[in-house]
Amino acid sequence: MSAPVDPAPPVKGDTALRFPLATFGQVRHEVATQLRRVRHGRPALLAAVLLLSLGAWATVTVPQLMGRIVDVVTGTSSQPFWQLGVALFGAAVTGAVLSAGGFYLVSRVAERVIANLRQDMVGTALGLPTHRVEDAGSGDLVSRSTDDVSELSTAVTETVPILTGSVFTLAATVIALFALDWQFLLVPLLVAPVYYLAARLYLRRAPGRYAEERAAMAERAHRVLEAIRGRATVRAFSMEDRMHHEIANASWNVVTKGIRARTTMLILNVWMLIAEFGMLALTLIIGYHLVGGGTLTVGAVTGAVLMVIRLRGPLNMVMRVLDVVQSGYASLARIVGVVADPPVPVPDVGAGTPLGRVELRGVSFSYGGGWAVRDIDFTVEPGQTVAIVGVSGAGKTTVAALLAGLLVPDRGEVLVDDHPVSSLSDRERIARLATVSQEVHVFSGTLRQDLTLARPDATDDQLLTALDRVHARGWFGRLADGLDTVVGARGIHLDPVAAQQLALARVLLLDPAIVVMDEATAEAGSAGAGALEDAADEVTRDRSAVVVAHRLDQASRADRILVMDSGRIVESGTHDQLLTRDGIYRRLWTAWSAGRRAAGR
Repeated sequence: MSAPVDPAPPVKGDTALRFPLATFGQVRHEVATQLRRVRHGRPALLAAVLLLSLGAWATVTVPQLMGRIVDVVTGTSSQPFWQLGVALFGAAVTGAVLSAGGFYLVSRVAERVIANLRQDMVGTALGLPTHRVEDAGSGDLVSRSTDDVSELSTAVTETVPILTGSVFTLAATVIALFALDWQFLLVPLLVAPVYYLAARLYLRRAPGRYAEERAAMAERAHRVLEAIRGRATVRAFSMEDRMHHEIANASWNVVTKGIRARTTMLILNVWMLIAEFGMLALTLIIGYHLVGGGTLTVGAVTGAVLMVIRLRGPLNMVMRVLDVVQSGYASLARIVGVVADPPVPVPDVGAGTPLGRVELRGVSFSYGGGWAVRDIDFTVEPGQTVAIVGVSGAGKTTVAALLAGLLVPDRGEVLVDDHPVSSLSDRERIARLATVSQEVHVFSGTLRQDLTLARPDATDDQLLTALDRVHARGWFGRLADGLDTVVGARGIHLDPVAAQQLALARVLLLDPAIVVMDEATAEAGSAGAGALEDAADEVTRDRSAVVVAHRLDQASRADRILVMDSGRIVESGTHDQLLTRDGIYRRLWTAWSAGRRAAGR
């Protein structure tokens, strides 16, 4: 009888789990919703369109006045020259002022809409299950909230005034040409199909190419963030060349995708040059015929020619902003793709009073290649501390992430108080589970604000007690403003030990039934190791704990130790039990003890 075959891990593409692109209907609905949220948004937008339209009308009168000046110079008209000069100046100034006012209103409304969109996008992402954001990749989210928002802002402020002014200018010019002589209508009628064909060819190819470019930018952001956040690991394993190569490939992919998108615009420019040549040639031929037949004066034809030249301008602008419009729409679709389907709050499953029991049953997980962890089975009883040790790459951090709900297993179950951790509501999960990793974040604000994130109703005495329990009073006593001291990016930068103590104090204030510590004392160094390990012991006391142990003396104090190798649990027992075996833990402990003796500790 043949042995059972271990099933292969599921295939996971790099981009398969990215946030989706919104459909046109979703984009239209979201923009309308955001516009209603802006105070006086619709009236302001209508006023902007009106001002831009009037500004375009004023500019159309400029070539007509210039044609009259030609008639005055040739003696065909007796109208005073100064009157025409004043009217010409007034039309130019009026057009500029009205256009500027419209542009201001458009920018004001558009930027507020974009700001609300970005806020909703980030808020939606924060409301998503943590594993959903992890699967999609933080680089994708960062790219959508920075690059895409910037691209959309540029597109809106550049294209809305241009499109509004151009549409009115086109309509006003066609009416003015018809008033001079119907034959001038042949110019836009014969040239319009060329522009239509050029635009159709462009729109057929451009959206996909611009979407590919934005996706490539997201991948580049993901690679850069990955290298920066994991710089310690990169240096420890001498992965600098590999990471540099991956970032270079991602950056070059952005370049190639960008060139491909811009090539589409270059082809459009060729079509535009052909259309412009035909338009000017037709205008000159018709004008020559009308002047020769005595139908129009030279000044009137000059005005018509100038109007056609100005007609060429708006047409070119409309065609040229298609480049920006397509890029902007691709960015808008990526932004709305995050907020179009907001997460439905996970209801309570009736988990009851937190007990602190953890169980992993046959858990296996893959990042897309081979299995990262396979067939993991262990239980943490209430109040028990379980340490996980092993060499780098053994799968320790993956197990911690699965237990914390940051990842969802491909096989098996992760149960907290007999319920799948992914099924718990936010309220139920927060009451049961907290995670402290090696990399902690100090939020910008006062120390009090940073601590009360875990417990908003905590008093100052409770905050100080938490700091005392994690042995943080040493550096806290040196803060001139105490709890009102501004920390984080805009204030005092706490060293790694202080930042970790702050994170541990937040866990004490949160008071969960289970704490997962993923090498939380790894950054302590020799100077802060004792204080930070004592703080970690204080946090794990009287509650269930799973500790990914960087320091084996911390693991030795656990109720049970799990030794991992190549994604599997290969040894299990207490510190004393494992030392009696000739296994991986004994060899690790021997090497660890020798290193401490050599260092004089």
